[in-house]
Amino acid sequence: MTKPWRTFAMISIGVFASLLDLFIVNIAFPDLRRDFATADLAQLSWVLNGYAIVFAALLVPAGRLVDLYGRRRGYVLGLALFTLASAACAAAPSVGFLIAARVLQGAGAAILTPSSLGVVLPAFTPRARPAVIAAWAAVGAVGAAAGPPLGGLLVQASWRWVFLVNLPLGVISLWYAARHVAESRDPAARGLPDLAGTLALMAGIGSLILALVKGREWGWGSAPTGLALVLAAVLVAVTVVRSVRHPVPVLELPILRVPSFAFAVASALAFFTAFGAMLLSGVLFLTGVWGHSILRAGLELAPGPLAALVFAIVASRVGPRVGMATVGAVGGLLVAAGLACNAVRLGVTPDYLGAFLPGQLISGAGIGLAMPAFTAVAVTAVPVSRFSTAIGISSMFRQVGGALGVAAFVAIVGTPTQATQIESYRHGWYFMIVAASIGGLLMLGARLAPVPVPSTPPEPVPAAA
Repeated sequence: MTKPWRTFAMISIGVFASLLDLFIVNIAFPDLRRDFATADLAQLSWVLNGYAIVFAALLVPAGRLVDLYGRRRGYVLGLALFTLASAACAAAPSVGFLIAARVLQGAGAAILTPSSLGVVLPAFTPRARPAVIAAWAAVGAVGAAAGPPLGGLLVQASWRWVFLVNLPLGVISLWYAARHVAESRDPAARGLPDLAGTLALMAGIGSLILALVKGREWGWGSAPTGLALVLAAVLVAVTVVRSVRHPVPVLELPILRVPSFAFAVASALAFFTAFGAMLLSGVLFLTGVWGHSILRAGLELAPGPLAALVFAIVASRVGPRVGMATVGAVGGLLVAAGLACNAVRLGVTPDYLGAFLPGQLISGAGIGLAMPAFTAVAVTAVPVSRFSTAIGISSMFRQVGGALGVAAFVAIVGTPTQATQIESYRHGWYFMIVAASIGGLLMLGARLAPVPVPSTPPEPVPAAA
């Protein structure tokens, strides 16, 4: 293995861990509900959404900071925080402590994610970079989709092992990055990111998620729900206004005005809304409706990630020839088709091979095609020097989508009775079908959007000794 690809492999370990942890917790939900018996599904959903919200809100400013102060430094700091927070999650004595530790995990993941590709790309020639971007995105696809089956194995010992698994992965990648990766910065980076805008965005997303999660309990027309929605709208508007005026905004609006980039991030928002809901719904359906053990459910979910792995490789091979946007569009529509299989075929009577597996395979294939496309289309719309920022913005929309999907699923399905559970899940699948379809169609928009004029990539600036 050449040194650039060795660096890619070792840095990818950290990326894999952060995205694995975004979804591996889904499979631990039945055990979390058992150990924290006083917490309901709405409260436990914050174990997922607390991570996703902080991850989303900090991605862009983190990308700016690592461009300014050094990508290797950012990667090491982010992965160290993520690894330590994982240990805290594993030791959590209460739901509140676990949510707080997950918030710290999300902050670490937000720092390491945009810096990871910025660390890796300077080691490759410009000709090789599209393949590297596709491979990096494929690692994320596998990490995200592998969460449920791997988690099913780990929780046989304890749900705490879904967090402990991050420790050896983090230490290995930290050791390599600290000793063998050169520092690089963006020579054009200036100033600190907008802290107030970042906090407004975080609070706005949190208010929206709160309204969705608690809407059924509070009442959709109640004053608390309406207040949370209004607060969300005001805070997001504040973020946009500050992004217009601030010299280093949390949302870089000129990048969002690039048509292909705008379509790519909008597609990611819609697709990940379906994806986040889909992963949680699969675990809860198998364990709650069909009564399967967590280990069995995890193994039954394994064909989806395997299909995603195979088709992520297909995406990296086919994408450069037909266009990654086309590949992503097909992927989104395949996920919608797999979810439609669930809506039509699944019932109270367990039928894994005839009813559950077909949808798993179709959706898994779509996930493998779509996930690499989001990153590839987004970063090819901007100069190399803006890659970290572009990755941060793209990933932010993905995590917001995942959090919205989990919250919407909790709001739609709630805690159904035995008589209403299939109908409740079917409504959830209809919602996911619409979201995945919108994601696929928006990626077609990226395919038809004007192609950005490429700029000459600057050489990375070496760090001062």
